[in-house]
Amino acid sequence: MDQDQALRRLQVYGRHIAPAYSTPPETTDNEAVYSESQLNFQPCSSSSNSSVNGGATGVYASATGKPSKYALMHGAVSSAPVAWQPGRIEGPPLQDVLYETAVGEGIAKITINRPERRNAFRPETVKELKRAFDAARDDVTVGVIIFTGKGDLSFCSGGDQAVRGKHGYVGGDQVPRLNVLDLQVQIRRTPKPVIAMVAGYAIGGGHVLHLVCDITIAADNAVFGQTGPKVGSFDAGYGCSIMSRLVGPKKAREIWFLARHYTAAQALDMGLVNTVVPLANLEGETVKWCREILRNSPTALRVLKSAINAVDDGTAGLQELAGNATLIFYNTPEAVEGRESYLNGRAPDFSKFPKLP
Repeated sequence: MDQDQALRRLQVYGRHIAPAYSTPPETTDNEAVYSESQLNFQPCSSSSNSSVNGGATGVYASATGKPSKYALMHGAVSSAPVAWQPGRIEGPPLQDVLYETAVGEGIAKITINRPERRNAFRPETVKELKRAFDAARDDVTVGVIIFTGKGDLSFCSGGDQAVRGKHGYVGGDQVPRLNVLDLQVQIRRTPKPVIAMVAGYAIGGGHVLHLVCDITIAADNAVFGQTGPKVGSFDAGYGCSIMSRLVGPKKAREIWFLARHYTAAQALDMGLVNTVVPLANLEGETVKWCREILRNSPTALRVLKSAINAVDDGTAGLQELAGNATLIFYNTPEAVEGRESYLNGRAPDFSKFPKLP
């Protein structure tokens, strides 16, 4: 297959890959033809972002150096702009958080909206984040979640020290809380991939929030680090266990004991982030990762997330993995036989199901 044939095939795939809202008004979805740049297919030997992230995303390796059949089928990802709309969420209006969904796509975006405080969280912020993650989890049209901070200067700078009291962070009800721990668990147990989209500072408790996400895509201006020992605080839970697994115990001790700040390039070298892109391309690249993820089996993604997390989450992680296995089993003929036999008052006949090795 020559280059022209490969491009024509990719354009055909692009008609089904690109979202409906990106289609020009004068054409229908079936008539739309997307350009080579929109499809963003590249042979495995090239890298448009190699100077930043060490390799372009959406590229599939080939043993021959030419696009493989697998790459031709799966390697083209639309770079069409995404259109955001306010997401549906129950309860009072959000003050510290923005919740949006992409028009015509299964992507939700949750944004900490406190740029004047470098997106530091207070108890009310965490409560609203939990509501937003609940909304994204319960929305069956959402398959992947972007978690970010408002503006280019900060993803999240951790807990707002201005409201930190003797026993935690004090909210409007004057009750001290450390409810960000509940949010960390919630992100881990959300059965959909969560991508941290990081621009600027991801520091302290904000650094831990990116750690508990499944994937981190960083802008080239991102800064990472823990500040706890300098401000009389620490995270001895996920902030230590996940970090140690990602960068190794020695490096984790350095990050915590010295409380330094690290560039996006250093974070990539350590394995703290998945890729680094220019700030101007951050949302576009993150959306492309979302689109690529959304092509895959949601059930497989659900089980894989819980299986990977189970290593660090102990019995609670095993419970999540086991619950997902039960959910899958409920849809099998074998489980249906058990349910129907009970409802019909008869003994189940499991003899017809194979006893696989």
